[in-house]
Amino acid sequence: MQDEVKTTCPYCGVGCGVIISATQEGWAVGGDPDHPANKGRLCSKGAALIDSLDAEAERDFRLLFPNVDGVDCDWDRAIAETAGRLRETIDRHGPKSVAFYVSGQLLTEDYYVANKLIKGFIGSPHIDTNSRLCMASTVVGHKRAFGADVVPGCYEDLELADLVILAGSNLAWCHPVLYQRLRAAKAARGTKVVVIDPRRTASCDIADLHLAIRPGSDVALFNGLLTWVDDNGLADWNYLTRHVGGYAATVASAREDCPTVEQTAMTCGLEAKDLRTLYRWFAECDKTVTVFSQGVNQSSQGSDKVNAILNCHLATGRVGKPGSGPFSVTGQPNAMGGREVGGLANQLAAHMDPNDPMDVDRLRRFWKAPNLRQGEGYKAVELFRAVERG
Repeated sequence: MQDEVKTTCPYCGVGCGVIISATQEGWAVGGDPDHPANKGRLCSKGAALIDSLDAEAERDFRLLFPNVDGVDCDWDRAIAETAGRLRETIDRHGPKSVAFYVSGQLLTEDYYVANKLIKGFIGSPHIDTNSRLCMASTVVGHKRAFGADVVPGCYEDLELADLVILAGSNLAWCHPVLYQRLRAAKAARGTKVVVIDPRRTASCDIADLHLAIRPGSDVALFNGLLTWVDDNGLADWNYLTRHVGGYAATVASAREDCPTVEQTAMTCGLEAKDLRTLYRWFAECDKTVTVFSQGVNQSSQGSDKVNAILNCHLATGRVGKPGSGPFSVTGQPNAMGGREVGGLANQLAAHMDPNDPMDVDRLRRFWKAPNLRQGEGYKAVELFRAVERG
């Protein structure tokens, strides 16, 4: 038995590194000082992880051994039984009769193997994950803006930024360790923090400005910002010319929605002076990070909210620079890892496209997986409905 195991906390989207150690009294948990996400810090949820290892206390309801048809067995039997039943189903109904629904708590390597198994070797495109119900809006927004589902930032950007905007993100409760990193950065270098949220949350404790917008008005707020950026000559034309298309049409659409700061403030249920403060800070702080999370994603307009945020960063060239960028923070600890390796029904590994024959052929050859087929599988809700239909 190992005396020490390094692993990842399974709770929130920060993905903190933890060290599980054997002691004379049993097991102990601590933060991993070498892990880039938390640098040794843990919140109360991570610090209580050790309770899940108390097998004696949980013996009545925790699965401790493989189990087939209600009977404990060894791993060889369990794997053989699973493979046999999969083979029988595929022989009778074809590979698309098989689907995987996996977890945002998996490690990236586990995601990769599951995705490769079902798409490349079983030959079914039907794999999806609870990342779908967590991050689908951001996936769509990223693909619209960047052509791929990529996050152009990292945690260190929060510590380099002069302005951090929290949009639909109660960082203090939902990503506590990341919130502590932002709090420390604010104390050290005076980072301005703006919270955009209809409610006053614990994250407002460090906010210089809280914009309690009318629910659902996020698109208007950021469209108003884009209009204001254009009106005040703040667009980065060098960046736009080299990297961005469709700027004029996007600004025209935003202007039609929110022509003035006063109109935007009225739509958002805000005072115009408060909105002007945000817009002015956005102009003054070249190093700006906009953090958005479930308050943006879990919405009927989620994808449009994401793109309204991304448009403001693209217009000002604030993408992929140290201390600057739009930053989606996931709900699950490895929702992004799963998306990196294509573990969703409408993705392939490394952000390749399942509808592109060249991408499919490239991955088929790399995997040496002749059963990989072109086309998307069932997304989570479609998958559940297909199961219900039998």
